[in-house]
Amino acid sequence: MYFANNSIITTKNVLAFILSAGMVLQSCSSNFLDVPPQAKEPAVTFFVSEDDATKAVNSIYANLRVWNQVAFAAIAIESVPSDEAEKGSSPGDATFFNNFDNFTYTASEGQIQDFWTGQYQSINLCNQVIENIPPITMDENLKTRYIAEAKFVRAYNYFRLVRAFGDVPLRLTLPKSSTEFNIPRTPKEQVWAAIEQDLTDAAAVLPTSYPSTDVGRATKGAALALHAKVAMYQKKWNDVLNYTNQVMALGYSLFPNFEQLFRIANENNPESVFEIQCQSLPNIQGASNSQYSQVQGVRAQSGGGWGFNVPTEALVNAFEANDPRRDATIIFRGETTPEGDAVAPTGDNPRYNQKSYVPFTVPFKQNEGEDQNIRVIRFAEVLLMNAEAANELGNTAQALQSLNRVRLRARGGNPNILPDVTTTNQDQLRTAIYHERQVELAMEFDRFFDVVRQGRGVAVLGSKGFKAGKNEVMPIPQNEIDKSAGTLTQNVGYN
Repeated sequence: MYFANNSIITTKNVLAFILSAGMVLQSCSSNFLDVPPQAKEPAVTFFVSEDDATKAVNSIYANLRVWNQVAFAAIAIESVPSDEAEKGSSPGDATFFNNFDNFTYTASEGQIQDFWTGQYQSINLCNQVIENIPPITMDENLKTRYIAEAKFVRAYNYFRLVRAFGDVPLRLTLPKSSTEFNIPRTPKEQVWAAIEQDLTDAAAVLPTSYPSTDVGRATKGAALALHAKVAMYQKKWNDVLNYTNQVMALGYSLFPNFEQLFRIANENNPESVFEIQCQSLPNIQGASNSQYSQVQGVRAQSGGGWGFNVPTEALVNAFEANDPRRDATIIFRGETTPEGDAVAPTGDNPRYNQKSYVPFTVPFKQNEGEDQNIRVIRFAEVLLMNAEAANELGNTAQALQSLNRVRLRARGGNPNILPDVTTTNQDQLRTAIYHERQVELAMEFDRFFDVVRQGRGVAVLGSKGFKAGKNEVMPIPQNEIDKSAGTLTQNVGYN
């Protein structure tokens, strides 16, 4: 099991690992991480100084944008199985995506292995920080914050694992001997509890904001918001309401222009609760360039991209009449974007993801859109989680207030569209909140898991091949089961 069962990265070789994986990178600004690209110091000297601690923590953030975290594996596991996205590109390109679209994937599918590997690789880096920084003689406040940052990222990775696979091996410490390599799956309830503990620890330490040189690091608001999301998946509505109320008191606000919210110029704006920072580095180009935008960009146009993960007609039809978010979420073939890019009227796909779009004229060094940050949690989602929790708890007034704040921004001052929701019927309001999540958060890699946690898998996805009792989770990678010699077991319904 990659970084969960069969691999150990020791203190002696951690620096060599970080460098070979291309993880000592600049994640947020020119001052966020200043590491010479050659970095030839002997690995045995690592985790000794404050500078070592800084490099190790920054490697965690840099790793969040690597291929198996944000590109094909994420699209396959977290987007295409939903009703809002499909494969895209040309019919014969990367046909394995079709298996995720119609629920015919198997445990041997490479994208499932890549997703699993990516999360455990990141968890391993977090565990290195959490175990190896405490003995270092350095500023104690910074030490405590670094550990809290690592716990936040570890929680984020385990969140992605548990909602995708259910029970997964829980490794919170580095293996100390060969007998600790091969561990079984941990019941998901225990994994959720570990995630919540990490987020509780992180929120108690992390600041509400950073100076400009450290923008992009995990904050108290990010830890609380992710904790709310984790609680939402467990239907712990009192906790969801509590954590979202705390975030709502921290000064976040909705960015006024929905379409511009996702452009490079407006990254880390007041709506951003947590973003993965993507910035190319001239001296380490092969390792520092995110392909998140490239793989989803408009196909066959200079400066566009590969054209995968495209919006479906079902998503087009989900938007209410004249909802500006439709045209801000979807690039339609033949349109001219607000940034002035004329999209060809013919091509392989009728639509593309506008939230990952970078104007074709933006220069790049290796990959189109390589500097486009990835929005992980926005304040709009915090409001919608607050609305959902309030409604489930019978607090209709608060539910309506939070829901309608999102709709108010969406209509952009036009009183003739997207009127406030006014129903006080709990079931009708629940349906309205579900719908608002669908259109507000479209193409942000949450829709499939929303439908599953809402218990609507068959109703929404049955026509695509979704089977109850099986497709709520992905299969455990067959290679991991084989390497474990049977210690790992397979999810129900998969061979």
